[in-house]
Amino acid sequence: MANALSPTMTVRDFENGYWYLDQLKNFAERIGIPAAKKLRKDELEKAIVAFLRTGNAVLPSTRSLRKTGIKDVERGLNLKLRIENYTSNRETKDFIVEQARMVAPDVREKSGVWYRLNRWREEQTTSGEHVTYGDLVRRYIVLNKMQRFERVPHGRYINFVADFLEADKRATRTEAIAAWTELKKLDVPKDYVSWVKARAKCKGKNR
Repeated sequence: MANALSPTMTVRDFENGYWYLDQLKNFAERIGIPAAKKLRKDELEKAIVAFLRTGNAVLPSTRSLRKTGIKDVERGLNLKLRIENYTSNRETKDFIVEQARMVAPDVREKSGVWYRLNRWREEQTTSGEHVTYGDLVRRYIVLNKMQRFERVPHGRYINFVADFLEADKRATRTEAIAAWTELKKLDVPKDYVSWVKARAKCKGKNR
C-alpha cells in the first residue's frame, strides 16, 4: 500500500490507501487543483482520481466556495428563512432536529443523514432554487423515513458502515467503526465486500 501521495501513483494505489483531509488538501494544492483548501474530502478524492487518470487538474464542484455576508444563524433561524449563508454547526443541527420532531415526533436520525441533507441543500442552491429552513426540515424528515439510502459515490466510510450494519442486524455502530479502522490499514479497496474477503483470507492463513 502506498505510504505517500504522488502524481505518478496509480488510481488503485490511491483508492486502496486511506488519506486524511490535510493530506488530500496539500496534495491537491501541489498538483494544481483549484480552490483545493476549500473542497470537501469527497470532492478532493474525486478531483485527485480524475487527475491520476487524465493528468488534468480541474475543479470538481460547481457549488459556491466563497461565503460572504451575515451568517444565517446570526440572522435568527426560522422555518421561513431562506438559506443564504448556511453554517454546519451544533446550533443549526439542533434547530433542524427540534423542528423535525415537532412535525414528526417518531422520527429517528439515521446514519449518514447529515451528509445527504447537506448534499441536497447544495444541489438546490447551486441550481438556483430558493430553499428555506422549512424545506430543509422537511427533507430531513423524508430522509430519515427512507428504508435505505442510495449509495454515496465517494462516501467510502458512510457506505461501509451502512453495509456493515445491513449485513449483520445485531452489529453495533461501535463494531462497524472498529471494522472501518481495521480496513483503513489494509491494502484493499475501502468497501465492505473487500473487508469481508480480507478477513476470510486472513483466517484461512491462520488455520
